[in-house]
Amino acid sequence: MKGLGVTSVVIAAASFFAASLAADVDPIVIKGSKFFYKTNGTEFFMKGIAYQQDAGANGSSSPDTTYKDPLTDVDGCRRDIPYLQQLSTNTIRVYAIDPTKDHTECMQMLQDAGIYLVADLSVPNASIIRDAPAWNSDLYNRYTSVIDALQQYPNVLGFFAGNEVANNNTNLNSIPFVKAAVRDTKAYIKQKGYRTIGVGYAADDHPDIRTNLEDYLNCGPSEESIDFFGYNIYSWCGQSSFQESGYADRTRELSGYSVPAFFAEYGCNEPQPRLFEEVEALYSDEMTGVWSGGIVYMYFQETNDFGLVSVDGNAVETLADFSALSSQIAKVTPSGLNAASYTPTNTVARACPTEDNNWTAASVLPPTPNEQLCQCMMSTLTCVAQSRISEDDIGDLFGQVCDPNIGDYCSGITTNGTTGAYGAYSPCNATAQLSFAFNAYYQDQIENNPGNTRACDFNGAATTQAAASASGACASLVDQAGPAGTGSVGTSPGGTGSGSGGGASTTTRQGSAGMVTVPSLDFGMLQIGIYITVAALSGAGMILL
Repeated sequence: MKGLGVTSVVIAAASFFAASLAADVDPIVIKGSKFFYKTNGTEFFMKGIAYQQDAGANGSSSPDTTYKDPLTDVDGCRRDIPYLQQLSTNTIRVYAIDPTKDHTECMQMLQDAGIYLVADLSVPNASIIRDAPAWNSDLYNRYTSVIDALQQYPNVLGFFAGNEVANNNTNLNSIPFVKAAVRDTKAYIKQKGYRTIGVGYAADDHPDIRTNLEDYLNCGPSEESIDFFGYNIYSWCGQSSFQESGYADRTRELSGYSVPAFFAEYGCNEPQPRLFEEVEALYSDEMTGVWSGGIVYMYFQETNDFGLVSVDGNAVETLADFSALSSQIAKVTPSGLNAASYTPTNTVARACPTEDNNWTAASVLPPTPNEQLCQCMMSTLTCVAQSRISEDDIGDLFGQVCDPNIGDYCSGITTNGTTGAYGAYSPCNATAQLSFAFNAYYQDQIENNPGNTRACDFNGAATTQAAASASGACASLVDQAGPAGTGSVGTSPGGTGSGSGGGASTTTRQGSAGMVTVPSLDFGMLQIGIYITVAALSGAGMILL
């Protein structure tokens, strides 16, 4: 399809820039299972578009550190917002934000257009990885830095702490880490005194896990549960119906859910062009009692062929999908409630799913990253890891020191999202974790052989330092962690907030009680995921000194 005519573009742009004189948008608030405009109390339904180019899927490991933050591209925002307005857009979803950059101009343009933002806190190379999950200082600092960067804008509606992290019943052990991220980012927003901004999760539409996942993320103390539930759903393809598409079943499953739910992504692209007939259903009375609208995937045309427009520099060509969506969205006028007259009846959270063969995510969550604890531990060690270790040595070093055939030196840094056992030092950065394991091995060796001068070497990867005695608050923290690092530490002030330092991703080995993970080093924000099986470990056999 050809792009918009010059006249229509000029009119849209003029309308947009005239709106720049408007006051701040009314923040969106949550009451029960609904979104409302804070001041006038009108119910808010998302008419959203996913808005980002070249952002890989979070939840899977990616070494790519490059991404384009669309909210730092002022020319791009100025170019695209008139087109978003033609689609009646009031929400965009952005998957990767650069917290070191300024977003003021784009956020103001969006605000002037009445458009709100839902932002993912992760990036593809710094997210909770489904097959090697972790919740550590680097991720905590990444997530909180995005919150710091965006909380100032009144049109920020909420944050996603994860996107399709668990996508089948073989990686459910990753979900406790997501819930820990929700817990800690919610606590951070409150601790900093920011306005209340919800933190939620965007789930995959997988039949084997979806109902238990909905329950798990909603159950338990409100401090740990999601503030809203996003659903990535592509089941309505072409000419379908409320029943045939599964929308009726999904609506029934979430009926009575105690927090808002919406489609975090939708828009099946088979057949093409898309018809978007599901739009009428989504904003009909059949669904608006449960769903707060949705976000169409996506604005930009890319190789996956989901685009509404094709962009070349400053030129925008609207595609057939654009016209179809424009036509369908113009027909809908969802009828909602007013906050003042709305009394939620679905105030009780779901019961947590039974932990069994069908649901293998532990109810016990990983600890909050605690930079003070990690620093205190490091100061008490005699044998520590060198500050920089080559990538080629990473897997070998953890494979050697954590090999169960030579001793148990890694209980304090391992995690198990199936059994709910987490080492006290598992959220520390990788240098601290490797140092803890090296020191445990070193202390064991010199106890049995005091003259062993090479117990702290590991082919040059380790070195000795003068250990300090923990005192005051440090002593309390280290005592709570215990000598093996398997204790529970009650004082958890979180990460540094700086986003600096090497973080820990994870290396996985299969044990008799579920997936046990041990860390691997990060280089900058590049996570190196190395998978070590028991069979491979049993062949390691000998520590290289």
